[in-house]
Formats: sequence, C-alpha cells, structure tokens
Amino acid sequence: MKQIIVALLCLTILGSCTKDFVETNQDPNQISDELLKQDFNLVGSPFSSLIFNLNGHQIEEDLCYDSWMGFMNTPTDFVGNVNNTTYYIRWNTYWDRIYGSIMSPSQQVIKLANNNNLPLFVDWAKLVRVLGISKLAAIHGPVIYTNFGSAATSVLYDKESDLYSYLFKQLDTIQADFGANKAYTGFTKFDPTAYKGSITQWMKLVNSLRLRLAMRISKVDPTTAKAEGEKALADDAGLIETNADNFINSLNGNIMPVAQICYQWDDTRMGAPMESFMVGLKDGRISKYFAPLSDASLASDHPSIPYKGIRNGAYIMAKADHVPFSKVANDFNSVTTRRDFTAAEVAFLKAEAALRGWDGAGEAKDNYENGVKLSFADWGAGGVDAYLADATSKPINYVDPIDARNNFTALSTITIAWNDADNNELKLEKIITQKYLAAFTQTLEAWVDFRRTGYPKIPHVAKNDSSPDWGIIPANEWIKRMPFVNAERTGNTAAVADAVTKMGSGAKDDIATRLWWDTGGPNF
Repeated sequence: MKQIIVALLCLTILGSCTKDFVETNQDPNQISDELLKQDFNLVGSPFSSLIFNLNGHQIEEDLCYDSWMGFMNTPTDFVGNVNNTTYYIRWNTYWDRIYGSIMSPSQQVIKLANNNNLPLFVDWAKLVRVLGISKLAAIHGPVIYTNFGSAATSVLYDKESDLYSYLFKQLDTIQADFGANKAYTGFTKFDPTAYKGSITQWMKLVNSLRLRLAMRISKVDPTTAKAEGEKALADDAGLIETNADNFINSLNGNIMPVAQICYQWDDTRMGAPMESFMVGLKDGRISKYFAPLSDASLASDHPSIPYKGIRNGAYIMAKADHVPFSKVANDFNSVTTRRDFTAAEVAFLKAEAALRGWDGAGEAKDNYENGVKLSFADWGAGGVDAYLADATSKPINYVDPIDARNNFTALSTITIAWNDADNNELKLEKIITQKYLAAFTQTLEAWVDFRRTGYPKIPHVAKNDSSPDWGIIPANEWIKRMPFVNAERTGNTAAVADAVTKMGSGAKDDIATRLWWDTGGPNF
C-alpha cells in the first residue's frame, strides 16, 4: 500500500479544527472584470472538486461503514487487528474532507458568486454543502454548519434537530431559485458528468435528497418527516426515478477507491454478509459487484457460486490468509464515475413512504419491485423477473475456510417475493434488505438505515475490541457513530462538550451513543 500504510498506522483520530478554516483564497475585490467574463471560470471551476469530495476513500469508507455493514472487509491485520473494523477507532478523517474540501472552498465560491451577482452559483454551492454535511451528520451527529466560518474562540455545533430543520429550509430556497431559472445554462461547463448543467435535473436531486432526509428522521419526528417527504413527492420537478436521472459523480481521473484498495493494495475483499445474502438469494448482481474465486475450493459450501467474503470485524491472523477471497469485479478498475444517488434508492424510499402512509408515494409493492428492477438494470444484471418471483431462497450461513471463529449463522430469513399478507415489519425488512443490496459502492445510507430500522439483519463483528477508550459496544449490539475528531476535542473543547449535551441525557462522545434519529424504538 506504499505510503498509505504508514498513513493508516499513524492516523490516530486525526482531524482539523473547524474554526481554523479561514478564507485564504484570492480576495474577490481583486478579481478583474476580465477574469469574471471567462464563462464564470473563477466561480464555477471549484465545483468538480467539491462534488468529487462528497465521497471518501479507504479511511473514510472502506475501513468504516463498508466494513461495518459487510459490503467489504479487510484481509489486513492493521495495528494488530485492533482497528475501526473491530470497533477500536484508529482513523477518523471524513470530517477533514467535508470541512477542508467542501465547506471551506464553497465558502469562497459563495462569497465570489454573491459579490459578482451570480445567485444560482450560490444555490449550487449550498446544495453541495447540504449533500456533504448531511453525510457528515450521519456519521457524527451534531456538526458545525450554521456557525461555520465564525471567528469565535469556540465555534458551536448545531443540534441535530435544528440542523435538519435548517437543511430543509435551505432546500426550499434552492428549489425555488432553481425553479425560477430552469433554462439557465451557466452550470454546463462545470458539470460534465452529473447533469451537464441541467437545472431541471438538479431539481430532481433536491427533491430526492429531501425525501432521503425526511425518511432519516421518520421515527424521531414523524410529523416533520411526513410533511417534508410529501413535499418532495408532490413537487412538479419530480424525483430521480429513472437510471438516466441518477446522480453520477466523476472520479476526476482517479481510480475507483474500492478497486485501488482491492487490486493495488490487496487491502479489501468481498464482505461475508454480502456473500450470505447474494449467494443465498441467487442474486444476479453478484458478478457485477465481485470477481469469482481463482481457487473455487474456498467456496466448498456453495461451489456452483464461487465467491467468498470476509466477515465484518473478522479475526485476521495474517494478510495472506484471506487475500485469495473475492475481489471486487475487475470492471471497477476502468470506471470513470461512481454512483452518488440512484433511482433505485428513490424507489425504495417511496416503498417505505407508502408503508408509512405518506401521500403521493404510490403502492409499496410497485415501488419495491421497481427498485429491484432499476438496480439490476443499472448494474447490467439479468434474471430480475425470476428473482422477484422467488419466495423460497434465503440468506445462507457463512463459513470461513481459514478461521472458524468467523463463521456465523444467518440472522435473516428474508425471502424476495412480495407478499401483501405480510405485516409492515416484514415488508420493511424486505424493502431495506433490497435497498442495502442495491447500495454497493455508496454505502453510508445503508449504515443509516441499519441504525434507524435494524435492517438488514447482519451479524455482529466476530472480534469486538471496543473499550472505554472509544466506547463499549455490547456483544449483541453494533457501532452507533464516530467520535468527534481529536483536533476538535483539543482545539474546540468547550463546543465539543456542548455538542455532547445536545445528543441527549447520558450521551458521550463515543461509538455507543445513538444519534438523534436512531431511536432504538419500534418501526411502526
């Protein structure tokens, strides 16, 4: 892994103190009129990087929720196999990416756009901010948003309930401005991959994001969630409902992170929960996600489907033991884009909205089946009709041919075919399980859904190294959040203490404290 290994071993809860992000770029008052005439280059050119940095890499994704949710897992025993994957926090850097590569540069974009009468660029920058900060809030809980850029000694965090209220209001403003300027073409040059500058397409993303955030808070604040969800469903601009509408993010010439980590560094492999679900359910997407084994004997428990994954939080004795397990599909080495928001996710959101009685959601069955069909089509997988008709196949038990301590009995007995006679709880499990299987390479929302609903039913970590240092996760529980970064703990101490109080009575800045919307209560 070259220098990355050194970085991993040294990055112990690194992070940048948010109050130190000062606008140090060029003074907008010094920008010449000539520069501003160049197709808005000065304001528009940062967007490629802003949008790219909505996603993370190894430390932010692969060694966190990719592993915790069992999409991928590492064969490498980083730091003696006591690390994020086994619930002892060593790396914590998504905070830096959001503040250093989105919030800070977008602050300058907003200032430049305001000073030069380019209000739609202000809205666009704010939309990227909402996308980014909503991801960060799903990881930490309270975050610095409304007070970002403050010169105060202590920069306060937003309480989660206040943050979501503010995000919805920002989406209102953005959508209204976009709706009044649907023919505007100023974004085109700076939006080569996502929507090619189409305001009407960006409006679909706004509605889809509103629906995602509404569903996120549906258990803790059902009234607001229903109102915001129905607003998204009723908006004339529509939602991301076809694969042509998918929000696609350019890799800006980089290798897809999961492929780089897998093929160049040999530090990630298929996750065992994905093996359990995809092999057991005879899922045609498995060959689109993963590469078959070169040594089929490793899958002697299902030799006709030669894939083998590593359990979440596995016991790892030596890297060579599990390196022969399934890599991601080779095609990921050559892709130039990655999915950020898909029509399949929207269909599953609508399916759950229908269960919750939200107006405009349609029928749960239709949305559920449409979500599966959209995902299969998006990945180029066949056999979707037979898959949806399968009422008998179930997830399989997992066998690790190297270390039996990693074996598990499948917690889920879910099948695929929709049954109107099922109760809402079983229907929700089906919806969220299929939403999970469709979320490959964009996995944060799967971790959100798991904490929010308890689905899909995945195994606990095999090796639990949680401790009082970062919070104790009981053997029958799973990680709840990431702690605030050390730079904030030491450089913005009073604000961090205040943020902890905003998480509720008895909250701690640890991995065992639930976020606001993770109520732990019943789904219905």
